[in-house]
Amino acid sequence: MTTIDELVSGSPKRQRLSQTNGDQLFVTDGGLETELIFHDGIDLPSFAAFPLLDNPDHRARLRRYYDGYLDIARKLDAGFIVEAPTWRANPDWGSVLGYSPERLAAANRSAVALAEEVRTAAAADGITVVVSGCVGPRGDGYDPGSAMTPEDAERYHAVQIGTFASTTADQVTAITMTNVEEAIGIVRAASAAGIPSAISFTVETDGRLPTGQPLHEAIEQVDAATDAGAAYFMVNCAHPAHFAEALEPDGAWRQRLLGLRANASTKSHAELDEATELDEGDPKDLGARLAALRDRLPAVTVLGGCCGTDARHVAAICSAWGAT
Repeated sequence: MTTIDELVSGSPKRQRLSQTNGDQLFVTDGGLETELIFHDGIDLPSFAAFPLLDNPDHRARLRRYYDGYLDIARKLDAGFIVEAPTWRANPDWGSVLGYSPERLAAANRSAVALAEEVRTAAAADGITVVVSGCVGPRGDGYDPGSAMTPEDAERYHAVQIGTFASTTADQVTAITMTNVEEAIGIVRAASAAGIPSAISFTVETDGRLPTGQPLHEAIEQVDAATDAGAAYFMVNCAHPAHFAEALEPDGAWRQRLLGLRANASTKSHAELDEATELDEGDPKDLGARLAALRDRLPAVTVLGGCCGTDARHVAAICSAWGAT
């Protein structure tokens, strides 16, 4: 019987992505939307950043947003994954925001073009940059609601993923996935489009997906249903205090977990949904808590942040990680 390790090591798609080689740290960004809302006072209806691309001033702000993370990569001689600001740029959310299918596709392409500007700037300093098309859940990022079947999810996400596949994006990353069915559909859609995919699950304060499924079982189930089709997996939008215990089960699944994008706050998703002020937590403590998990995460090469984090937090995380 073929093992997960054998499937992955023989996958040409996995070999295409620099961060899967295991020999270099890759920095990625933090909480884009929370930074824009709480630091800049920019209104983001439906928590969507991609409409800012239509406004020259806001587009310039998005471009500057990545500079702080590039600085971290530069200082650490690390790579950088530019996550396009397209978490909400899928058909249902686009419709809510008044975007036609054609205009939505143009927005996704424009976001990749912005990421390419970052790649060009980084190349001057010899920084390896991976451009990622960010894919968000069809519904809420915290609540799985009525989960789609994998087949429905594949058809739904094929629209945005197909657009990314027609650009210079190196991969797609599905952020804040709440259930395996949607994750399976996304991996299949990406495989059909010929672009590598990464799946990032979110977990609740008990370390389980919002569906109640343990993290390791979710990763194993997606791999089993897709012949290990995802390039790798991540965890995002949770504090390390929430998912530390979820990392205890041994097995090949740990080798598939390559990235962490933690929240600054220890609050639950429900509490964060109701929050009117930003809980930035303690960057140094966040870094220390993640670094303490390193022995359980031998394959991790991608470090960033999520809600409530900014470049300060990611710098602290990377510094603590490198010191362990």
